[in-house]
Amino acid sequence: MSLPLPQRVLVAPSGFKESLGAGTVACAIAAGLRRVLPGVHIDLAPIADGGEGTAAMLAGTTGGILRDLDVVGPVNIPVRAQWARLGAAAPGTAVVEVAAAAGLRHVPRELRDPGVTTTFGVGQLIGAALDSGAGTIVVGCGDSGTCDGGAGALQALGARILDAAGREIGSGGYELARAARLDLSGLHPRLARAEIVVAGNPHNLLCGPRGVARVFGPQKGATPAQVEALSSALDNWAAVLERDGRAGSDLRTGPMTGASGGIGAGLAGGLGARLRSRFDALLDSGLTGADLDRRIARADLVVTAEGAIDLQTPHGKVPAEIARRARLHGVPVVALAGSLGEGAPLVHEVGIGAIASIIPVPMALADAVADAERLLTDAAERMMRMLLVGGALSVRMGRGSGRPVRPVGLGVRRATGPRIGAARGRVRGRHR
Repeated sequence: MSLPLPQRVLVAPSGFKESLGAGTVACAIAAGLRRVLPGVHIDLAPIADGGEGTAAMLAGTTGGILRDLDVVGPVNIPVRAQWARLGAAAPGTAVVEVAAAAGLRHVPRELRDPGVTTTFGVGQLIGAALDSGAGTIVVGCGDSGTCDGGAGALQALGARILDAAGREIGSGGYELARAARLDLSGLHPRLARAEIVVAGNPHNLLCGPRGVARVFGPQKGATPAQVEALSSALDNWAAVLERDGRAGSDLRTGPMTGASGGIGAGLAGGLGARLRSRFDALLDSGLTGADLDRRIARADLVVTAEGAIDLQTPHGKVPAEIARRARLHGVPVVALAGSLGEGAPLVHEVGIGAIASIIPVPMALADAVADAERLLTDAAERMMRMLLVGGALSVRMGRGSGRPVRPVGLGVRRATGPRIGAARGRVRGRHR
């Protein structure tokens, strides 16, 4: 009996932060798979998660264009940012990523205090997209260096945030403690005819014990005292938004309100923006032209990846989202990671059948980052060889009287592709 091999493999990874973009990760994995299965069809689907590179990735997959704009950065120093006008697959749609104008990479380490950084540049990008005639603007959240509740973005778009004496407040999250009234009468006129969609992580909340200041403030440089001051200021900002703004939902603890330092709540309250799960928004064929679910359904195996797999992965990270969608089609999923942290085995519960680190021996982080592409390719080869050994064992067990054991987390689809010895020919991959 010959061993059935996967005919189509979908490679759908996230990027490795501060190392490799999602597109490079996908190509590296594909190279490793080709070493073992040179005749398999490989479909490359690097996943945009709203953070750095989202606009460029979606512009590339839809045949769109990137446009440059000099904007006010998070520490009030000009930065060169980009936004995307999507192509024919999503006409009339623009993509703005918070990280491009207000990302943590734009905040020097000695200036990292999320209570003083601003999203003003994000509002400038939205304004440019509006001026271009975009009817829908998707704001991707992730990798921000701010925690101003989106106040800066609103100010850039013409909103006035006033204190009790009627004076405009300054920039940054701490200033929100002084906010007493929100005046939206001077908003950009094109906002009345445009739809703003915020693509964020549903687990990110503006206020409360798990509010954005407490969860992400320390990561962005805040001390414990600064975290509490910022949390109190955001509580006050939420009250102003709910009273004077345009949102019809809970802006304190509603899903995605804390996205990118609270820009979700700010744009929902100030502009009436629609808050959507980042993957539902970014992978929505009607919104961005993506067709990921169809591509998953056609695959025999899905390989995903992320810089770190740990207890946070099941809560809105790329590998978990890929596994959730693949499970609906009975397609097995395996995942590679730069590191496996505490709680990594929890991902089996969301449908990832096997996980592996790309680092085969102890090495310095700097060395792993510098050599990540090669490490990924080698790890993809090792994982595929292990999967083939598992398949051979399954065939052998099927010949005997024993009953094969179905592994936890693996799909049940029967591979219909070539068999060992017959997998030859040209590998066809594509970037979407």
